[in-house]
Amino acid sequence: MKKVGTHLVLEAWQAPESLLNDPDCIRGALLDAIAAGEATLIDLCVHQFSPHGVTATATLAESHIAIHTWPEYGYFAADFFFCGQGKPTQAADVLRTAMQAQKVSIQEIERGFPTALSQADASLQPLQLSH
Repeated sequence: MKKVGTHLVLEAWQAPESLLNDPDCIRGALLDAIAAGEATLIDLCVHQFSPHGVTATATLAESHIAIHTWPEYGYFAADFFFCGQGKPTQAADVLRTAMQAQKVSIQEIERGFPTALSQADASLQPLQLSH
């Protein structure tokens, strides 16, 4: 496979409701995660839902980080998609620590395409997936 990026999918539980419902805290945690991941911020959007919950997305030169919170359950989900340079694992660690999650699951997915395909072929032909 021609690897073009790393995608971490994080699920976290037992985080304080007050942190998960604080858009300013989440904004700061994302900025710290971006710095730890040695990524370049292009845009940051943070949205507070009513009565609770926050969604935030950071568009990066390297791709993106996103977080979605469910304060009422002490749960959040986040993903870290980094292409090229950057340290997504360090970014994920900083976000998890900032949100004080007691339990975490992280899946790592290597993103890319079969090396047998040229870039032109990869953009024109759908990949055949086996089930």
